[in-house]
Amino acid sequence: MNYTKYERARIIGARSLQISMGAPLLIKMGKGDFEKINYNPIEIAKQEFEKGVLPLTIKRPLPRKV
Repeated sequence: MNYTKYERARIIGARSLQISMGAPLLIKMGKGDFEKINYNPIEIAKQEFEKGVLPLTIKRPLPRKV
C-alpha cells in the first residue's frame, strides 16, 4: 500500500511514541545497531515501517456519490 507523507509521518510518530514509552520492539536489533542510531526511537520506528512489520492500519474515507 502506498502511504501519503502525512500518513507515513503519523505512523512513524505513533510507533516512536510507543517505543519511547517502553513497548517491545518488533524487529531484532543488536547492540551495535542501537549505538549506530544513538538509541533514537524515531529511527527504530522508521526501520520497522520500512520492513513492514507494524500492525497499524490506515482507514481512508471513500468518496461519496451524489
